[in-house]
Amino acid sequence: MAVISAHSLHSPFSTTPPLLPLRSFPSPPLSKPPRISCSPSPVMGPQTDDDGGRKMFMEFPYVSAPYRDLMVDLVSTMESRLGPYLLPCTLPPDVQYYHNRTNTAFGTLHIRSGIKPSHIDFVFGSWLHCKLPSGALNITSLSAYLSPSTDAPNFLIELIQSSPTSLVLILDLPPRKDLVLHPDYLQTFYEDTQLDKYRKQLDKIPEVRPYYSSSLYIRCSVSPTAILVCIETEPGRTERMEEIVRDHVSVIAKEVFGVWLDHCACGGREVGETDRARLAKRDLMFKSKSIEIDLGSSLPRLFGEEVATRVSGVIRDVFNI
Repeated sequence: MAVISAHSLHSPFSTTPPLLPLRSFPSPPLSKPPRISCSPSPVMGPQTDDDGGRKMFMEFPYVSAPYRDLMVDLVSTMESRLGPYLLPCTLPPDVQYYHNRTNTAFGTLHIRSGIKPSHIDFVFGSWLHCKLPSGALNITSLSAYLSPSTDAPNFLIELIQSSPTSLVLILDLPPRKDLVLHPDYLQTFYEDTQLDKYRKQLDKIPEVRPYYSSSLYIRCSVSPTAILVCIETEPGRTERMEEIVRDHVSVIAKEVFGVWLDHCACGGREVGETDRARLAKRDLMFKSKSIEIDLGSSLPRLFGEEVATRVSGVIRDVFNI
């Protein structure tokens, strides 16, 4: 799912829906989750139930090799490092892969929930391919949400292609605490890890410029070290765009993902019962708003009401909304 990009794209994704009301919920029980190993493991989480859907997701058939190689590497690394703590994907087949009646829009979802009581809430991968009057739109994304047993940041990457020579990159570890009220959190996850150096590296590339979302909510939900850039090469210079993705975007994305794995998913940071309740409420609010921004009008417009209702309903169930 295009977690924070859909609102910011021009038609057909522009929408500004209200925030969903939050349900009341009991405080999560306080239990000590197992420490996630930071070493790659040959033992993968069970895949038997979703091999077909995973295969379709991992094909990334509408993007070129540099994009596909990056996403396959990220997903494979995530499964290698976190696989023992992930349940198999149990989404219905018509949600793991879906399309509209005119076969002009196609999408996949691949979601694996974390085994309780680990720090992993779930991992969420998707790609969308839409044939629009202005050309093809491709969105590939991978995100990982941690549970309220830890307050470490989540992970998000999205690659949004509106043409072979235009790319929006969103790469971030979205914070789960207020950075003004908790400067130690800022120090631990963003300053000590030197995450800002990756944004500076991309800034040196002539074709890269800052990307500003039209959504103020999105702007305030990302971290100070978030990479939100638009990369545009000259018309016809597809090979230059692929070079930038292969030699710069891919390298940086893998390093940022490594930081998240080592310091967030595998960092062993835990919180008490009171903080868990606050985190659960904050996480639910973020998920609710993300669904509204992403799915409010884009899915019905691209896929029709029937498909949109089916897909969004499953996502809401996964998000416990």
